[in-house]
Amino acid sequence: MKGIVFVELLEMAEDAFGEDVVDSIIETADLASGGSYTSVGNYPCEELMTLVRAFSLHSGIPAEELQRKFGHWMMDVFRRHYPGFFENQPDSFSMLESIEDDIHVEVRKLYPDADLPTFETSRPEPGSLNMTYKSPRPLAEFCHGLIEASFGKFGETASIERADRNEDGLTVADFRIKLGSE
Repeated sequence: MKGIVFVELLEMAEDAFGEDVVDSIIETADLASGGSYTSVGNYPCEELMTLVRAFSLHSGIPAEELQRKFGHWMMDVFRRHYPGFFENQPDSFSMLESIEDDIHVEVRKLYPDADLPTFETSRPEPGSLNMTYKSPRPLAEFCHGLIEASFGKFGETASIERADRNEDGLTVADFRIKLGSE
């Protein structure tokens, strides 16, 4: 998993809990990397999950909720650092549909060794989007947060239903999204 995810998780945690708490959690978490991350490095997802669980224990916020909040945080990071991914998208559905064939293509140019999740989308009817997330990493809640945050970026509201499953060792989340109701 790319280091930018770890760097930003620690930034979010420092913002929420303070630098001393983050340092203390890193020291006690027994991380193979020692908790030292670079944006372009690669690190095991289990370290990310260890950190999320540790921040959850510290804060009392469920780990799933922290993952979702982190998805919102990362959407802001992506908007600041990669505005081109958003500029030509008229709405959230268009942006979400562009992840697999446009955004991930560009990410692979920057980070050829990136192990990205896959996304499949379809529009079963006007105002609805079905989106399936598949990944060897258990980050469906993080993905859910990114999806939620995309609607805020475009000033839209939506209802999101999600069904999780495992498929051939992958985490799979099927999202059913309807615009205009929350």
